[in-house]
Amino acid sequence: MEPIDIVGIGNALVDQEFEVTDEFLQQHRIEKGLMTLIEDEDQERLIQLLSQQGELKKQSGGGSAANTLVGFAQFGGKAFYCCKVADDQAGQFYCDDLQRVGITTSIGHKKHQGKTGRCLVMVTADAERSMRTYLGITADLSVDELDEEAIARAKYLYIEGYLVTSPIARQAIVRAKEIARANGTKIAVTCSDPAMVKYFRDGIELILDGGVDVLFCNEEEGKILTGTDDAQEALQRLQQRAKLVALTLGKNGALLGNGERQVAVPGVKVKAIDTNGAGDMFAGAMMFGLTRNYSLAACGLLASHAAAEVVANFGPRLSRDKQQQLLIKLQHEPEFKLSSTN
Repeated sequence: MEPIDIVGIGNALVDQEFEVTDEFLQQHRIEKGLMTLIEDEDQERLIQLLSQQGELKKQSGGGSAANTLVGFAQFGGKAFYCCKVADDQAGQFYCDDLQRVGITTSIGHKKHQGKTGRCLVMVTADAERSMRTYLGITADLSVDELDEEAIARAKYLYIEGYLVTSPIARQAIVRAKEIARANGTKIAVTCSDPAMVKYFRDGIELILDGGVDVLFCNEEEGKILTGTDDAQEALQRLQQRAKLVALTLGKNGALLGNGERQVAVPGVKVKAIDTNGAGDMFAGAMMFGLTRNYSLAACGLLASHAAAEVVANFGPRLSRDKQQQLLIKLQHEPEFKLSSTN
């Protein structure tokens, strides 16, 4: 039976990216830098408005955890995704997209009536992304979409923070954690978005209940979660909830802490075009390093460079060739060597 490095649980969304101005966001009361859930008809109206502004820049399979698993798989990891799509054109596009990069899913022939979720990503000149999401069928992700056998034999279970908006998905999270803990599968979590910590705090607490092995959050999420304005203090407090914490700092890199050691990961200077997916790629690259027993510094180095490459391009993903070239390039760096992650 083929080994699995990571089983992810998350939303299955087709991402559509548009370039917009700050004035457009203000005019249509779109909160900059955050993801907001909307209804199908509202999203259709917004698509019409966006189409009048300019062309669709990019379309790809998306969802925070899916983007992370794609990055992980293209570095060479084995990934499995628990998700839900509808029996429609977008659903087929999504399945084909994951299959193309070698990710196995729990979907199989279980496509459902309804509409596959879609995320409209609006990117401003400063590369910030603002999102309006209609979850569609993925809002009903439940324990039925879990592959318990896959979770039981994986090295890590990776949980997407966006799931906490759905009561049904919260039940799936609880069950997935039970399976993981009963079988020695480590648990990794991403907060996904400041809005999740702001408006669905009880859901984030549910994911972190009992502690987790790895926690990914950005500086804003970490500060909200810990009630401090200091990134260093936030890192210290978060280590009470997770054995390893990755606190990303945007262009300034990241702070990593595992209770015994702390690493300051420098940022990588690039011309920012689109920040969509940077945090997802950071997590995917770092998870690859962890599953390959890279040192903490090497994990951070790979994650920081991979995230910077994403920021320098449109869309939340890179090509497999670009990721492999990055991996080869960084192997010449002094931090990049196989060792204990302690």
